[in-house]
Amino acid sequence: MPPNLTGYYRFVSQKNLEDYLQALNINVALRKIVLLLKPDKEIEHWGDHMVVKTLSTFRNYIMEFEVGVEFEEDLRVVDGRKCQTIVTWEEEQLVCVQKGEVPNRGWRHWMEGDMLHLELTARGAVCKQVFKKIR
Repeated sequence: MPPNLTGYYRFVSQKNLEDYLQALNINVALRKIVLLLKPDKEIEHWGDHMVVKTLSTFRNYIMEFEVGVEFEEDLRVVDGRKCQTIVTWEEEQLVCVQKGEVPNRGWRHWMEGDMLHLELTARGAVCKQVFKKIR
């Protein structure tokens, strides 16, 4: 049975975010702003229904979905695109595949103790972020 990820998570660290943003063709000015952010994550998880919130002082992004059900995701606030998205469980990892203009795009979340790990992919770039559960 997959873990329940409900909680509020504080940003701890990240690696390779700039390469990931370049792979998404994010302009230089916006990349510089994003690199300064230390976003929090809030996850609400009820059975197969989930809400994943990325919260920052610059911009918030809220993703609401049913696990295993494909939907059109509006990423215009992130990079000006829309894509077909499906989120599934692969053992204890929550895995998102985003099909659209950018190849190999998606992410995966998993827990190690009280640390939430996030791996973001786009084209050949891989960004890793870590968050600590605070409630």
